[in-house]
Amino acid sequence: MPTIVIPKELTPDEKRVAITPALIKRLKDLKLDVKIESGAGEGIDASDEAFAAEICANAQTLYAVGDLIFKVQPPTLAEVALMKPGAILISFLYPHLNPELIKKLAAKNITSFAMELIPRISRAQDMDVLSSQATIAGYKAVLIAANTCKFFFPMLTTAAGSIKPAKVLVIGVGVAGLQAIATARRLGAMVSAYDVRQAAKQEAESLGAKFLDLGITAAGTGGYARELTSEEKSQQQAALAKHLALQDVIITTAGVPGKPAPRIITKAMVEAMKPGAVIVDIMAEMGGNCELTKIGTVVHGKVTIVGTKNIFSSLAINASEMYARNLLNFLNLIVKDGTINCDWNDEIIKGCAVRHDG
Repeated sequence: MPTIVIPKELTPDEKRVAITPALIKRLKDLKLDVKIESGAGEGIDASDEAFAAEICANAQTLYAVGDLIFKVQPPTLAEVALMKPGAILISFLYPHLNPELIKKLAAKNITSFAMELIPRISRAQDMDVLSSQATIAGYKAVLIAANTCKFFFPMLTTAAGSIKPAKVLVIGVGVAGLQAIATARRLGAMVSAYDVRQAAKQEAESLGAKFLDLGITAAGTGGYARELTSEEKSQQQAALAKHLALQDVIITTAGVPGKPAPRIITKAMVEAMKPGAVIVDIMAEMGGNCELTKIGTVVHGKVTIVGTKNIFSSLAINASEMYARNLLNFLNLIVKDGTINCDWNDEIIKGCAVRHDG
């Protein structure tokens, strides 16, 4: 019977875990022996006993027996050193950012699958970790903005007079952007949205947002935008500046796979914004969509810019559940009745594989 192990995450401030107590049964149904490191569920307030699985006191004992490994964050080099040679690792990996890690995995003959590289095809929708976690980010970004700003989001009519609704602009209409639009609308704001993909227009408008058409289209592959040319960036910024000056809140979610976040909002554009305006940039860890973004909170003039870090962990219980379901759905492709078998002709398995057989 193959053994699957779930370690405690070591990345600072990471509260997610790769399996939840409610989903342990699905691992056992695959005829896997389940072992979990003590304390793995602390971030979601789950005790060791709640997992109803064998608990290992430390990572060394855990990794020594793991044929399959579920993780959230990429392992450290020290963790790789503890892994059983020939094991299978399923995790976020970001191989382009971690070349030394990938070399170490190859040296130990660890077959590694990067969940963020799951092909974005209809058959793989229930494994799409980028979408499941982006849902968390878009929702939480609006709550951060509402908690940071000094005004109401909804229109209010009171004995003291009427309050106009906040104007919210969402930049980037992917999964995170759509969730941000829906959340801002639920809070009563007037919402507009912008994306360089023309296909995003219908989706944004279906949620009640006004779509800004700036005359630039840059659809890429896999549902993403391509990187803009220098000329297109200048055209975009000139057209966008007048809209930014009218907004109370801006949520930025724009990304290009494998590259730093596109720089959309310049310092000059921030300086032209309303006093008291708020920008929440969920791409801060990838360099930010705003020129002034840093991890944490920056006040420039009278504008507050919040750069989020691991925003997913702020809703660790639901984020873990969604991520674990993605992992389990992928695991169903490579484990049948207690037997591990990777079909290298399967486009999903092949598409997210980083290393195999050295």
